Amino acid sequence: MNNFYPTNNQRRFKAYVSPIGTTQLHLRNPYVIAWWSAAFPGFGHLLLSKYLRGYGLFIWEILVNNMANLNHAMVLSFTGNISMAKEVLEPRWMLLYIPVYIFAIWDSYRTSVDMNKVFLLAERENADFNSYTIGAFEINYLDKRRPLMAIIWSLFMPGLGQLYIHRVLTAVFTLGFMIIFVYYSKVLVALHFLFLGDISEATNVLDPQWFLFLPSHFGFAVYDSYVNTVENNKLYESEQRKFLQQNFQKRRVMFHEKVEVK
Repeated sequence: MNNFYPTNNQRRFKAYVSPIGTTQLHLRNPYVIAWWSAAFPGFGHLLLSKYLRGYGLFIWEILVNNMANLNHAMVLSFTGNISMAKEVLEPRWMLLYIPVYIFAIWDSYRTSVDMNKVFLLAERENADFNSYTIGAFEINYLDKRRPLMAIIWSLFMPGLGQLYIHRVLTAVFTLGFMIIFVYYSKVLVALHFLFLGDISEATNVLDPQWFLFLPSHFGFAVYDSYVNTVENNKLYESEQRKFLQQNFQKRRVMFHEKVEVK
């Protein structure tokens, strides 16, 4: 197995290839990261590869949102039923939801700014990092992949785009919660009635509280797989360029002007 640990003279390195994925530093727009945290707490941190913090906030969002009936109230307010939306909301959980929601947006923005600074330092240092790992359960290596394919697979099923680029942890998490959202929202049952032409029954059977999680989940899966495919391709090219320079460009070839002797 190819184990990689930074040496004493490698203060910062910009990537790490492990059996469950490739973790890397790259420049991110802090406002985009904050927007994803606003769309669904935890997504901004997952885009930064802050998995423990991201998964914690993600599960918190599902738990407290469901207890507060927030999504259901949002659907009612969108349809103009403001009074019913107020009745559906549970204030004890709603007030608990607000501070963590604001923290998720603020912390993802702050972390994104800090990680951009760390990336610039790591890029300048240009330290070595591993590009290949093999273990008993998985093999992972840097390679170029097509961003369009990552988008297509994510649209078919959130999580497949992450599997395509070997982000196994995020893929399993995304696929698992996709099953939960689809099951409890009864969206497939609603589609069944919709195909039969029974629109009213399709509307009645749909659970808005769980259904409203799906758009953000699909959007995150598409965006995350696309961005990481592009950045993995850049990382692959950077690693190849450094390898070729170190091993095949040690001596410069000097070209001298030809002088004719008369």
